[in-house]
Amino acid sequence: MRYPPMHRENSRRRIVSSARKLFNRSGFDKVSIQQIMADASLTHGGFYRHFKSKSDLYAEVLSCFFTDPQWGNHWDGVTVDLNGSEAGPQIIRAYLSRQHVENVENSCPMVALPCDVARAGGSAKRAYETAFTAMVDFLQRDVQGNRAKTRRGALAIAALCVGGMVVARAISQRKLADELREAATDVALKLGGWNRGASQERRTSAPRRSAKGSAPTD
Repeated sequence: MRYPPMHRENSRRRIVSSARKLFNRSGFDKVSIQQIMADASLTHGGFYRHFKSKSDLYAEVLSCFFTDPQWGNHWDGVTVDLNGSEAGPQIIRAYLSRQHVENVENSCPMVALPCDVARAGGSAKRAYETAFTAMVDFLQRDVQGNRAKTRRGALAIAALCVGGMVVARAISQRKLADELREAATDVALKLGGWNRGASQERRTSAPRRSAKGSAPTD
């Protein structure tokens, strides 16, 4: 049976998408290859035409969010132009948004899977490093200051975004989680030199995002 030219690539994307959702929801150890393939509406045996093992798939899930525009440009109702002139502020606001903290299945794997990665082998750790480095690189392009300062600033901002989301997810009190996200957003914007008019921008953009089904950040 002949398949269309894009069949293999589309099948691989479906596997990665299903794996990202299931890994984010349940963790690496609790998800089987059979579950991933069933969620992707593909046969179990087809898995090995794309990946050697679940660990190899895990590594691709970790690395895809900031390294593949197919995943990185859309954040649950908020579109982020990663190649735009002001990608940094967009990344910060989208990453620390209420939508991102609530949408566990489709969130950035760097938030949902750090404990799994710490226990995993070298391939998963390298993939996590690749995703984090890609995030830092996007931020560094826009951070104000000399090269040394922009690098340190971008690293700190990325750590604030990922770490802030991990803690916000772990907090049951909604008000405290929102307060934490807003504080992390403000500090991250200041670190990048984007603090001018930041509060006003959040106030004016909230109704627009709400109209699209996204929660305001105030």
